[in-house]
Amino acid sequence: MANHEEEHHYHPQDAISAAIKTTMMTGGIGLFASAVQNTLTRQNIGPLGIFMRSGGTITALAAMGGTYEFAKIASANLREKEDPWNTAIGGFFSGSILGLRARSLPAALGYGVALSAGMFAFDFTGGSLFGTSKDKDVDEFDRRTKLRKAFQSPGEETVAELGEGRGIYGPNYEERRAERIKEAYGIEVPRSPVPAS
Repeated sequence: MANHEEEHHYHPQDAISAAIKTTMMTGGIGLFASAVQNTLTRQNIGPLGIFMRSGGTITALAAMGGTYEFAKIASANLREKEDPWNTAIGGFFSGSILGLRARSLPAALGYGVALSAGMFAFDFTGGSLFGTSKDKDVDEFDRRTKLRKAFQSPGEETVAELGEGRGIYGPNYEERRAERIKEAYGIEVPRSPVPAS
C-alpha cells in the first residue's frame, strides 16, 4: 500500500509565468480603476490623464498582483507544501507594496501584516465567499441520487404511516376496497373495468 506522503507529493509550479499573468490581469483592473478616476475629475484632462494623473493606480495594482502571486508560488515551491501560509507570505509582500506608496516603513509593515492576516484567514477558512466548495471529483447527478435514496422509505412503510387514500394506495387495494364495500353495504363491486360501449 502506498504511503500517504507519496500520494500527495507536491508538484512545483512556474512562479514567473503565473506572476506575469497575474500582473497583466491586475494591471488591467488598475487601468479600469484609473479610467474611472480620470472620468470623475473636475478638470477635463483628456484620455492621457489615465496614465499621467492616475497612472499610479495602474502601477500599484499591477505590482501588488504580481508580487502576491510570485511570493505565494515561490514560497510553496521552497516549502514544498500547499497551505494558507503561502497565501500569508504573498499577502505580506503585496501589502508592503501598497504601504510603500505612503513612503514610510511602519506603513509598509502595517499594510503587509494587515493584508497577510486577511489573506491567511480567507484561505484558512476555505477560500470562498460563497461557503464550502463541492468536491469536483464527484459527479453531481450521482451525488444527488445518493442523497435522494438516503431519505427514501419503502412504499409499505409510507402506506402504514399515512394510510390509504389521497392518491396513496398499497398493493391489492382494489380487492380490499371491494371486500370492504361488500361487508359494509352488501354491494358487489365488479373486479373488471366497465366496458366503454
